[in-house]
Amino acid sequence: MGHIQITPSILNADFGRLAEEVGRIPGADWIHVDVMDNHFVPNLTFGPTMVEALARSTDTPLDAHLMIDDADRNAPAYVEAGCASVTFHVEAARAPVRLAREIRSAGARASMALKPATPIEPYEDLLPELDMLLIMTVEPGFGGQRFLDLCLPKIRRARAMMDKHGIETWLQVDGGVSLDTIERCAEAGADVFVAGSAVFSADDPDAMVAALRARAESVRD
Repeated sequence: MGHIQITPSILNADFGRLAEEVGRIPGADWIHVDVMDNHFVPNLTFGPTMVEALARSTDTPLDAHLMIDDADRNAPAYVEAGCASVTFHVEAARAPVRLAREIRSAGARASMALKPATPIEPYEDLLPELDMLLIMTVEPGFGGQRFLDLCLPKIRRARAMMDKHGIETWLQVDGGVSLDTIERCAEAGADVFVAGSAVFSADDPDAMVAALRARAESVRD
């Protein structure tokens, strides 16, 4: 497993002051940008133009999570917009290996996401093509949802597959991650954690980033 990384999601930030909001979390490893198209998920957020503006306003690398249809055609635009990591949903990709290679060749880390009901087993052989695997621990679409414990065995199985192949792929979890749930995810083998409402509803968002990191690291010791 890699070192613990915390990637706050701006889905729960104040959209009218995004640059300021990102400035409140200097301790974050990445900024998680939830891109939704109102087709793949029942919510609409932002596209490449806004992501490009955000990339210009922060030195923290952007981790784009594309909850959009036709990922094969749309994902490369987010590398061009300045994202250092681009995650597509396997449920929305026709050719995931080709897409992962395209994202990598454009200069970003390639990541693939699975919804809670999507099994990991069919994708074992393509894990080496990925820099990161994202296991959703809520149904994608809205922030502030409760963590689904039923996803923990899938996190364990994914980590076991990575260990079996001896690969350095990061394992990210997203959905309901908080001080109450992050230890379970870390114990199961995750090393990158997306936290939205837990961070931006805190009085001191950066202190929450540090607290989440410390709690996940405590499991690893």
